[in-house]
Amino acid sequence: MAQPAEISPSSFTGEWTYDVFLSFRGQDTRHNFTGNLYHSLDQKGIHTFIEDESLRKGEEIKPSLLKAIQESRTAIVVFSENYASSTYCLDELVAILEHLKAEGRLVWPIFYDVDPSVVRHQRDSYAEALAKHEERYQDDKGKMQKWRKALLEAANLSGWHFVQGSQTEYKFITNIIRTVSEKLNHTPLHVADNPVGLGSLVLQVKSIMGIGSSERVKMIGICGTGGIGKTTIARAVYNLLADQFDGLCFLADIREKAIDKHGLVQLQETLLSEILGEKDIKIGCVNKGIPLIKRRLQRKKVLLVLDDVDNLKQLKAIAGGNDWFGFGSRIIITSRDKHLLSAHGVSEFYEVKELRKRDALELFSWNAFKSNKVDPGYAKISRRVLSYAGGLPLALQVIGSNLYNRGIDEWKSALDKYERIPNTEVNIILKVSYDGLEEDEKNIFLDIACFFHKYKMSYVRGMLHAHGFHPEHGIQVLVDKSLVSIDRNDCLRMHDLIQDMGREIVRQESPSEPGKRSRLWFDEDIFQVLQNETGTDKVEVIILNSSRQKEVCWNGNAFQKMRNLRVLIVGDAYFSTGPKHLPNSLRVLDWVGYPSTSLPSGFNPTELSILSMISSCLKFDKPLKWRNLK
Repeated sequence: MAQPAEISPSSFTGEWTYDVFLSFRGQDTRHNFTGNLYHSLDQKGIHTFIEDESLRKGEEIKPSLLKAIQESRTAIVVFSENYASSTYCLDELVAILEHLKAEGRLVWPIFYDVDPSVVRHQRDSYAEALAKHEERYQDDKGKMQKWRKALLEAANLSGWHFVQGSQTEYKFITNIIRTVSEKLNHTPLHVADNPVGLGSLVLQVKSIMGIGSSERVKMIGICGTGGIGKTTIARAVYNLLADQFDGLCFLADIREKAIDKHGLVQLQETLLSEILGEKDIKIGCVNKGIPLIKRRLQRKKVLLVLDDVDNLKQLKAIAGGNDWFGFGSRIIITSRDKHLLSAHGVSEFYEVKELRKRDALELFSWNAFKSNKVDPGYAKISRRVLSYAGGLPLALQVIGSNLYNRGIDEWKSALDKYERIPNTEVNIILKVSYDGLEEDEKNIFLDIACFFHKYKMSYVRGMLHAHGFHPEHGIQVLVDKSLVSIDRNDCLRMHDLIQDMGREIVRQESPSEPGKRSRLWFDEDIFQVLQNETGTDKVEVIILNSSRQKEVCWNGNAFQKMRNLRVLIVGDAYFSTGPKHLPNSLRVLDWVGYPSTSLPSGFNPTELSILSMISSCLKFDKPLKWRNLK
């Protein structure tokens, strides 16, 4: 059966109406085997759907039956001698495979007093029944093909074969109940309060995992920036596929738990305990745990999720290689750092993108209005929220919850604040990626966040080189950690909230005194520092690209205290006078409309590499001798 384009949320949230859907031909087994099976399931607390005999009228499957199939966690199909004579049963089988099997849910066949090969190859009573159907449905070849394909697919599934006299029916049913109970015993994980747009994402990850297409062990990476939904998707995939594995383990928050070797040991112990079902497993040290995990799990088909990994040591201690696990095992790893996973040998990735506008609006609505629709009176300002959040699920949920049950004036006030000072809860999550960077990479990130979002790579490289950094390696690290991206036009891109996070880091260097910050980009801050002469040796970069023509009234002395200023770029602004002092630390001087015919007399920038004075009246009496000037 083809994979569906979308799946029902119950498939991955674990919120089933029924544990088992029973499919059978009533005339053959309702009052004997299937009736006994149903009562045995019911006694074990396994909520089972069995269609009422009085409701099965006509040959068309009713919407209520399709709904029951869709809302069932698993299905059991009882193939009896005359099962194929019922077109109702055949349509029901097709629906079960389309809605359950194709979505990764378990379907078990029971061959009751009929050989599996009879069903598989459609011989004997099945051949006779299908021949009669072909006479009746001569004009509907598609229907016949669906039935034949469904019978073949179902007969190839793992199940049970009951032969009269080989064992008691009671013992046979007991074995079935034991297997079903074992599969249903694992508790699904909570996925999300509002799993908006998750279905298609889960299917994309499932497709990458290659369930059923390959028995080799596969590691799959789910990557993306903080708050984008990596863990939510991993939980949903885990719930969807859990029934198909012999052992299960979801190790959450590894970054936080594996701070030291003791934390890694605890994760190893948890892994073994959950998959083997043994309590009080004690390992002692990481190096003892590695061979123990490999020895105990290399014959088990496991589904293992390693959530929020940020260090290669974590992977080597918990899932060191494909040979640690049995055939068919799948290991899902969520991380902000794609390169880290590549270094561990992971070759298949799902990179999580921002939510589509429609899904973003619905998710925001659930949090802001407790409904899937926006209050019409808030439609315009809701669009402003969506523009600010940029499809980041974390931001949509946090901001939506903060704005719930508040008036429009409060919404406007809150958004004005967020656009100036980012929401703390969102910022903390996003900042984790920044905290994991080396010093050079942090500075490159801050330069891009403050100045170079949407700029051409060639220009940014030049500016970063001039600032004293190593952009080739540093930018690639930022790409691997999902902090920046490079678009098809070779421009650097950064999510607006990540840019806000970077700028907030700089603002926090001195919240009330801009002159004590390393980077200045906000017009009003720059005007204040220049006019009031409050700059200090903390300032390294000033880029003034004013969106409005404004005169800077100053005395020209403002740069005197900025002894570490390396980059000075001035765009559209009019200065009342030229500078009387420029720092010799400058490496980039780019001033459109420079307001003087000469540079300050004491200006001798030995490290200056870029000089651009477009539309200025600057004159040089003698050739420049600055050795680094490019």
